[in-house]
Amino acid sequence: MNLDTFFKLSYGLYIVSSADGDQLNGHVSNTVFQVTAEPAKLAISTSKDNFTTDIIKKSKVFNISILEQNIDLDFLGPWGFKSGKEINKFDGVNYKLAKSGSPVLLDKTIAYFDCKVVDSMDVGSHILFIGELMDYELLNDDAIPLTYDYYRKVIKGVSPKNSPTYLGSQHEKTTTETEISTKSTEAKQIYQCVVCGFIYDPAEGDPDSGIPPGTAFEDIPEDWICPVCGVTKKDFRPVDF
Repeated sequence: MNLDTFFKLSYGLYIVSSADGDQLNGHVSNTVFQVTAEPAKLAISTSKDNFTTDIIKKSKVFNISILEQNIDLDFLGPWGFKSGKEINKFDGVNYKLAKSGSPVLLDKTIAYFDCKVVDSMDVGSHILFIGELMDYELLNDDAIPLTYDYYRKVIKGVSPKNSPTYLGSQHEKTTTETEISTKSTEAKQIYQCVVCGFIYDPAEGDPDSGIPPGTAFEDIPEDWICPVCGVTKKDFRPVDF
C-alpha cells in the first residue's frame, strides 16, 4: 500500500475558531465540509488534543475562515504548530467577533461561516462537530481559496501532528525530499524541522531572525528557534540531497 494515496483526496485549508468568554482560539483545519443544504450544516473534525476543541465543547459554537492561496508558512505557523494554551493566536492580527461570539480571522480570509453545534461524534483521536449555519459572509470574491495540495506542493507545508491527515513525521519528510533536492546545490548542509517541515537553507539564511545568507546551520546561535513553529535547533535534522 502507498501512503501517497491519501494525498489524492481533495481538501481546502481553513482556520477553525471558537470563543469561551474572553478566551479566543483557533487552528488550521483541512477537514471542513457541507453535509446538508436545508438547513445548511457544516462539519469539522478537530483533535481531542487541540485547545480549540475544548472551547467548542464549552461554547457550542465555531467559526470557519476560508484562507486565500496567497499565504506563507510564517503566517500559518502559529495556527498549525503552536498551542493556544501557550500563546494568544489572535494577538496582533485583524479579527472581529461573529454573531456566535467566535472570532473571525480577517487577514488572508476569503469568507467565513458562523455555526452553532447541533451534534457531535467521537471518532477516536478526533471529534466530528456538526454545525448549523448562523451567519456567513464573503469578504474577497477575487481571491483563490487555498487547497491542501497547493499547501504541500507550492508552500512546502506539512501536516501538524493533530491533523486528521497526519501520517507520521518520517512520511512527511520523505514526501518533500524530492523538492528539497532541487532547492540548493550548495556544499553547506540543508536542515529540516521535524515538527513543521521548515527548511533551513544556508544559502538563504533566516534574515528576519538576524541570520544572514551563507550561515551554516552549525554556526547559528543555540538560542535560535524555528521561525514557523518555534522549536529549537535540536529538532532539526540534516537532509540528504
